[in-house]
Order: sequence, then structure tokens, then C-alpha cells
Amino acid sequence: MSSSNATAGSSTVLSPLRLKVLQRDKQSLDYLLRSGLAGGAAGCIAKTVVAPLDRVKILFQTGNPEFQKFSGTWSGAFQATKVIYASNGVRSLFQGHSATLLRVFPYAAIKFVAYDQIHDYLMPTKESETGIRRFAAGAFAGTTSVLFTYPLELIRVRLAYDTRSSTSLSLRPSLLNTISSIYREGNAPLPKPNAAAPTTIRVPPSRLFDLFPILKFYRGFNVTILGMVPYAGTSFLVWGSLQSHFFPRPDPKDPTTKPPPRTVLNLVLGAVSGATAQTVSYPFEVVRRRLQIGGLIRPTGWVGWGETVRDIWKRAGWRGFFVGLSIGYVKVVPMTAVSFASWEGGKRLLGI
Repeated sequence: MSSSNATAGSSTVLSPLRLKVLQRDKQSLDYLLRSGLAGGAAGCIAKTVVAPLDRVKILFQTGNPEFQKFSGTWSGAFQATKVIYASNGVRSLFQGHSATLLRVFPYAAIKFVAYDQIHDYLMPTKESETGIRRFAAGAFAGTTSVLFTYPLELIRVRLAYDTRSSTSLSLRPSLLNTISSIYREGNAPLPKPNAAAPTTIRVPPSRLFDLFPILKFYRGFNVTILGMVPYAGTSFLVWGSLQSHFFPRPDPKDPTTKPPPRTVLNLVLGAVSGATAQTVSYPFEVVRRRLQIGGLIRPTGWVGWGETVRDIWKRAGWRGFFVGLSIGYVKVVPMTAVSFASWEGGKRLLGI
């Protein structure tokens, strides 16, 4: 009896110690799950806060003819919001948000977990923290998350782009209808080989959609990766540098040292990080949006990034690559602020 009590007492004493050691091991499954949960939740919270502005920005970036008259001015975003609200109420402001959350949770979870892991690998000590390594860690985290979640991003953009007003549930754009529509785009028979000609058929890019339908869900992926490197790299570079300045690593020789309150300052640091990253990478984002709706503009063909860049330049010059940037700031600055602050708060809440 006394032996069992002693055993129970010892487990009660040791379990917090074992938990503390487990939480410090960033390669443990427990840490990865907690970090992923904190990151995914942070992404969902941030995206929900700015969902209406996100839809307006997509309509501006993709050149939706119904909303081009509102782009280019600070008040245009709010006028466009009123028009969207008048069509189908609050629901229209959050059109495509279900697809957004489906994408954002795994996207943010993978991004923050990947950053945690690569940061721990490249910068195990304070002395090893450099701007180049912070940029590399952020770029790696961003591109990794995009690779796994890009189809959901494309679906979200298609849902946000559709401005048809209808009170009928059967005609209102839905997640399944959009997926089906993308899958069926460009379904045309391949040319038959000529008996007198060589049997080898050169498959044009548009025909690749028929051979590999999954590629339809990766329209604009190459430009997305190109844009993600400066966006995620700059975002985490600025965030990590500011965090290092305002919140230096605690002295391991003094475990009683507690960091100062972080919530408000984290929001400010996240806002600065988001604004900087948005400015650097915005032209890539505009090109990416145009490519993502390429299936609506030319269902049977492949719209290339070079053609898209030339078209934007021809229509509006260099300014065309920054259309919607003002609303981009309005959206990205609070979104990044909430995302980073929620991530830090979530990690503290989950004990990591």
C-alpha cells in the first residue's frame, strides 16, 4: 500500500518535469502538434478578421469589370464593400470564406511549424541569428506551406471572384460547384495522329490540363512561389529582427526571468512585418491573381505568366502591378498583426 502511494506520489512530482522536458524538444510529436494547432488557429483568426476586405482586394486584383471603377482610390474599397453587401447581405462579404478557412488552417499550421523547425536548425543560438538566415527560414516555411495548400487557394479566389447575385441556393457559387467547374475546364479531345506523320504528338500546355487535370488547380503556382519567397522571407525577417530587439532570449542561467508583456507590442511588430512584406511582393500577387482566374477568361487555353505581365503593363503600366495595394495594406497589416500575435499567444497558452 505504502509502495503504491510512493509510486503515485513520485509520478505526480515527475510528470511536470517530464512535460517540461518534452515541451522543450522541438522535434517531439507533442511540440509539433501544439505548434501546428497554434499556427493554424492564428491563421484562421486573422483571415476571419479581414475576410470582407480580402474579397474586395481579389476583385480589384483580378480586374473584375463590375468593380474596376472603384479601384485606385482609398474610398473605392468601402464603396465596393457596400455594393457587395447590397447584393446578398453579410453572406456575400464572406463568399469563399469556407474555402479560405479550409486552406488557411493547414497553410498557417505548416508555415509556422516549418519556420519553427528551420529556425531551430539554422539559428540554435542568439549569435547565429542573422538577417539572411531569418529570410531563408521564412522563405522555406512559406514555399513549403504553399506547395501543400495551393489548390485550396485557387478555389477560394474563384469563389471570391464570382459576383453573380442570386437568391437561389442552386445558382449561388458553392465549394463543390467551383471544384467541379475547375476540373471540367478545357476538356477537349487531343488531336489524332496523322498516319503519314510521325506518331509523336507535341502536347501544347493547354492540353496538359486534359492529361493531368490536377494541374488545373495549380494555375499561377510558379508565380506564387516566386512571390512567396520575398513575402514570407521579408515577413519573418522583419518579425524576427524586431522580436530579437524587443524580446531578447532569456538568460538560461536565470530561469526565473520573465519576458515583458507581449500582446500589444506583438500586434505592432506584426503590422510592420506585414506592411513591409506586402510592399516587396505585391506585383507577384497581382500576376498570381490574374493567372488564377485564367480558366474563367480562357477555359480551353493556358494563360502564361509572361502574357499576363505584358497584358497588365499594356493596360495600366507599372501602376497596374500595384492596383489594390492600398486595400492590401488595410487587409494585410491587421491580418499579419493578428496572425503573429495569435501565434505567440497560442504557443504560450499551449505551454510551448
